[in-house]
Order: sequence, then structure tokens, then C-alpha cells
Amino acid sequence: MPDLLIRIKKNKDGSASLSCVRHDGSTTWQRQDGKLGAFFPPHDLTHYAVENTLGYSNAFYGLIADGWELADFGVPVGERRRPIPREAGEVEVFVGVLDLERRLLQRFSTAEFNDQARFAADRQGSNGFVPRELTDDELARVRAARAEVFARWAAVEPGSALELSFARGVPASD
Repeated sequence: MPDLLIRIKKNKDGSASLSCVRHDGSTTWQRQDGKLGAFFPPHDLTHYAVENTLGYSNAFYGLIADGWELADFGVPVGERRRPIPREAGEVEVFVGVLDLERRLLQRFSTAEFNDQARFAADRQGSNGFVPRELTDDELARVRAARAEVFARWAAVEPGSALELSFARGVPASD
């Protein structure tokens, strides 16, 4: 069984719901209304593409598999019960740059992508944290994985859900 079963439901009213079932059967879920219902499914699918393709263990979905609740991520930094691991911060930077590309309707070169990632990390006040540089191959594989899950999401009828299995630390095969 995977570490996590991710289910994103496309509700008939335009909202979306994200639920995650852990290996032990426990769950966490969140409804995303209004503009959040449009923003979060692609954002969460981008997390899946990055984490699954590059084999991250301690980023968003890995932390959920470890028992974090979805609500834990919306708490201001100073009020969190536990710190966000460096790996999760790195993934969030990569996802943010990919979200930026999507909003701008442009694709950065790998060098531009890595520059944007460094800029985003610095802007977030990361105290010297510098995300690793992605290679051309890694970025191409992430983009291909994201395109595949975006296509699957686009095919989901309102009232239905997309289900994805997530295994922590296991890079997707080419």
C-alpha cells in the first residue's frame, strides 16, 4: 500500500476538496471554496509531480503521510507546532516557480527556473537557504509529470475525483 492516497474532488459548485488517506487509515481533508477551488488543485498536483518525480520524503505529501494535518500548513510560522523541514521549503519554492510559469503562460529555461527559485527562497526570508539547482532532465521530467496529472484532472467530471498514490522517497520511473 502507498504511504498516502490523495483524492482531489471536483465539486459541482466549482469548489474542490482534497483528502488524504494515510497508510494507517487515518485521514485529513480540506474543502477549497471560491478562488481557492480553482487555485489549489493545480498547486497540489504540482506538489505531487515535484515530490513524486524527484523522490522527496519530507515535503508536503510526506509530512501528511507522517501525520500532519492539512490545516497545519495554513498556520503562521511563529504559531506552528513544529517547523517545516528544509526539504518541504525547497519543494514549496519549486512549486511556486512552476505556479508562476502557469500564471505567466511562459516556460522558463532551466537557468531562469533556478534563478527564480533562488530569488523566491531569498524573498521568503529563508535565512541563507538556497534550493538545489534542478537539471534540464529533472525539470523536464517534473513538467511532463505535471502535464500528465493536469490532463487527468481536466478529464475529471464535476462530482468525481482524481485519485493518486504517493510513495515517499521513491522517484517516479522514467
